Amino acid sequence: MRFAPGRGFADAATILGADFDGVLVRDGWAPYRRFTTALHQTCVAHLVRRARTLHMDHPRSPWAARVQAVRTDALALRDRRETYRISAHGLAVARGRLLARLSRLLDTAPALPDAQRFAAHLATEFPAVFAFLWAPEVDATNWRAEHAIRPAVVNRKICGGNRTPRGAQTQQILTSVVRTARQRLIDVTECFTTLLRRQQPTVPKAFQPPPQ
Repeated sequence: MRFAPGRGFADAATILGADFDGVLVRDGWAPYRRFTTALHQTCVAHLVRRARTLHMDHPRSPWAARVQAVRTDALALRDRRETYRISAHGLAVARGRLLARLSRLLDTAPALPDAQRFAAHLATEFPAVFAFLWAPEVDATNWRAEHAIRPAVVNRKICGGNRTPRGAQTQQILTSVVRTARQRLIDVTECFTTLLRRQQPTVPKAFQPPPQ
């Protein structure tokens, strides 16, 4: 985890590398799209919430509700795939129909400024909307990232963030150690106790990368 004054491409590339070619499940922040070699999935939950808000703000227009229905149908299709209730051929047909429905909705967005902005965003994100229906290993939402950063977000809301670069660096190190320990099922208290008792700085074996 890294605490930085900005949130642009350079900040993300510091962690991932500019040529990151893994899976990137993310929100709609534009700098993420610059990872051109990654497999992208835009968070469906973010899109569903945005469609729901748009429908509440403009209840007379059914367009947002139809966009939301495409999203929920996509998640239902994912569940059918994961429980083996649809064949590979049926999945391919259903995917094509979802893409066609969304494409038609983008072409028929109402003239409302909010709807036009959302339609433009969906058009930009179109290649990353249904990646999870092609690749079973890809999550439909970025819930893993949201859960990972939640403690840091709560801390920021309580204290207002760090006042110095040194404080930010200290917090990012401690937060990274805690998160890594939890992901590797290591007792956090025992881990810090062991590190603090060492006479010389060391990296615990459980934190070291596997041998090449």
